[in-house]
Amino acid sequence: MNHTYQLDDLPHAYPVLAISGDIRTIAEDFIVDEQLGFSPTGEGEHVFLQIRKKGRNTEDIARLLACHAEIARKSVSYAGLKDKNAVTTQFFSVHLPAKKDPDWQQLADPSLEFLSINRHQRKLKRGALSRNNFCLRIRRFTGNRDSTEQRLLLIKAKGAPNYFTAQRFGHNANNLFNANQMLLMGKRVNDRFSRNIYFSAARSWLFNLVLAERIRRQNWNRAIVGDSMMLSGSRSCFSAEVIDDEIINRVKTFDISPTAPLWGRGDAMVTANAAEIESAALSDWDDWKEGLEKARMKMARRAMRVSVADLSWEWFERDQLQLRFSLPPGSYATAVLRELGQFCEPTARQQDNLKQDDP
Repeated sequence: MNHTYQLDDLPHAYPVLAISGDIRTIAEDFIVDEQLGFSPTGEGEHVFLQIRKKGRNTEDIARLLACHAEIARKSVSYAGLKDKNAVTTQFFSVHLPAKKDPDWQQLADPSLEFLSINRHQRKLKRGALSRNNFCLRIRRFTGNRDSTEQRLLLIKAKGAPNYFTAQRFGHNANNLFNANQMLLMGKRVNDRFSRNIYFSAARSWLFNLVLAERIRRQNWNRAIVGDSMMLSGSRSCFSAEVIDDEIINRVKTFDISPTAPLWGRGDAMVTANAAEIESAALSDWDDWKEGLEKARMKMARRAMRVSVADLSWEWFERDQLQLRFSLPPGSYATAVLRELGQFCEPTARQQDNLKQDDP
């Protein structure tokens, strides 16, 4: 079957507003800071590096660290991928059990700064964060300010759909096209990192389709019979066979949230109404589901909504809006932005002009 991937067609949770603007005009307009949730102990086989990077990919930094330390790439870990066109602070762990630390500062340049260097007993695992803090500047903002602030208050109170956005799918959704070739045409991808990216993109797209169907049915942010509910701050899930007052109240307070699948082998963990909706949403994607199972992906769940913590905003001159908020690991700031308005990244020529004009 020929599949199509139209991110713009995914439904919004809230009515679309006549709001627009530019994001990522310069790297400093998109700032992300990882928060670990624990402190390295100061001793152990793993070197923890807190790095601030600008205009560089997370994986490129990991390969650079491995080369500098003269170790295999697999000995370098990070908690999550961070945007290239941004200023991001994140942690890497480097396994050096019997070696002295190299001079990391030799790698420092305007795009790469070492903020802290420490030791810890265990490597940094994917998702091992408490949250990501964001500071985003929207330039050339157009739209009614009162409506904007009302929408921000709604997002602050109700959260946003936990969509995977364009970063996960690559330029022009190329990761999905590559995934399709792997899953249906037997294409071999030898590079492990690329292969994992493509499989993750496929699972993320199927998740989005289920979430989109729940939004259409206006139950993306409430429990229905048969849902798999996820505990906030945890990946632990339980089945909601009966929707009673306790479940309803726990959902309202963001203690628990309904989930959608990250497809793979194993129990989908939903029954009744929830299972029927998931089956309908993915009815045209059995080939991908089978391919992911053959690739030995494991079934997992992901919350369908995200709480936008500590959301605040500030207006600046020249039609600029700055947003600050925190999200749990794995959630996308751009998923929050799409519930506010339509925002685009300027072309290279526009960026050059703005750099000359901006203070």
